[in-house]
Amino acid sequence: MNLHTTPHNSRTTRTTRRLAALAAVAAMVVAGVQTGSAIATPGASDTPSAAPSTAAALGVNPSAQRATAIKSAQAETASAAKALKLGGSEKLIVRDVITDAHGTVHTRYERTYDGLPVLGGDLVTHTAATGTLKGVDKATDAKIAVASTTPKLKAAASARKVIYAGHGGTPVLAWETVKKGVQKDGTPSRVHTITDATTGKKLHSYEAIETGTGHSQYSGDVEITTTRTDAGFELTDADRGGHRTYDLNQGSSGTGTLVTDDDDTWGDGTGDDRQTAAVDAHYGAAKTWDFYKSALGRDGIAGDGKAAYSRVHYGNAYVNAFWDDSCFCMTYGDGEGNKNALTAIDVAGHEMTHGLTSATANLDYAGESGGLNEATSDILGTSVEFFADNASDAGDYLIGEKIDINGDGTPLRYMDKPSKDGSSADFWDENLGNLDVHHSSGVANHFFYLLAEGSGKKTVNGVEYDSPTSDGSTLTGIGREKAYQIWYKALSVYMTSTTDYAGARVATEKAATDLFGADSEELKAVSATWTGVNVK
Repeated sequence: MNLHTTPHNSRTTRTTRRLAALAAVAAMVVAGVQTGSAIATPGASDTPSAAPSTAAALGVNPSAQRATAIKSAQAETASAAKALKLGGSEKLIVRDVITDAHGTVHTRYERTYDGLPVLGGDLVTHTAATGTLKGVDKATDAKIAVASTTPKLKAAASARKVIYAGHGGTPVLAWETVKKGVQKDGTPSRVHTITDATTGKKLHSYEAIETGTGHSQYSGDVEITTTRTDAGFELTDADRGGHRTYDLNQGSSGTGTLVTDDDDTWGDGTGDDRQTAAVDAHYGAAKTWDFYKSALGRDGIAGDGKAAYSRVHYGNAYVNAFWDDSCFCMTYGDGEGNKNALTAIDVAGHEMTHGLTSATANLDYAGESGGLNEATSDILGTSVEFFADNASDAGDYLIGEKIDINGDGTPLRYMDKPSKDGSSADFWDENLGNLDVHHSSGVANHFFYLLAEGSGKKTVNGVEYDSPTSDGSTLTGIGREKAYQIWYKALSVYMTSTTDYAGARVATEKAATDLFGADSEELKAVSATWTGVNVK
């Protein structure tokens, strides 16, 4: 996983504005949003009355009702823009609507300026069930305005004209180009570069490819959902959005061939049988879907009830896995010797969660936000592994421990003490954003472990951990379920594309307040844990 990012050290200030004076307009917006949501409860209290559990704490948003809510909110975007005091050239586009268990509606928007997409202009509004606009989280607080939308410099024919407002800078007219290729390890590459359309200065760059009863190789004999056809059976899961698993046959492009079988008994538990990798990928996708639905109240990766698809047997001895937004799919290599496919449960959960992140906060895959993007996949991928409760691959706080990508039996990453991998950071410092995103993720991974389990020595499912804090403090965990609820809520309704570690602290504190109350022990634990990893 050798992604190289463009480092940056700018830090965007995020504020939540209380706009009580705009309650009348906000009431119209929330009325439209709530039309399609069974969770919206007019008059419900915003203060939790008891500790929440499972998806009910977060609010369940079925795909059909979500679609209606988005349509209703889109019809009110002009009123919302006016309420937010946006400029006359700015327009809002609704990306998502989530109604939580207390009736608060969180509406995520992208912005355009004179018809041009504003990169780094995303925002989320939070509207109480009463219609009061409680606050707004913006990727940038800068005023979106440029002198002209006519570029002084020409760009390649494939370039897209945009307004770039990312990472604390002054918004400028820019060109976005995408260069496709292949990374050193064989992973596809899709590098986005943002260039000032007036001066030609490179403003930002990031890599868009986010790396990443059958007999399975890692999970033992498992039940998988298949579909019967006239010719036999195929790996199509009609119970989970129609998820399909394909065999690329060592190719590196295209969809591949849908995996089929004559008798509905798949694989032999070893890498010698080509079906085995498909079983693991199919099973991991199913468990991730089930976790999203039952634990997070989310209907699929994008919340629309539609499945992604999996591709196995990518390339020749390809030692990686990745998520690609352009195909809405997960792809897995076969590892060294083409016998150790990278299809373990936590890897599947990791890759699918890149899609979830893209559909929610859309964290920029560079610098600190890129580290948070990777950490989110580790955090929820690990949570999927615990949720699966599989005896052959018990839940743990080790990333990729089954796939042996290092060749020496060690995991790829450690959540209790990330620096054990030799590259990841345990604690935040001002240079963190210069690290590869897989290593700057360490601070958030460490935060999650400490929040769930606490500091010091501990044994979980037979694995020994010993987690330090930056200030020597002793932390007591609040439990894994509460920890992932807080992280997911922060991701889905408070983080934006430019959220950095300071912003992640604010977002998770807001989430903990929503879920457990302003005086809760959980909120105190979140704050103390961030301090314990030096995010203050």
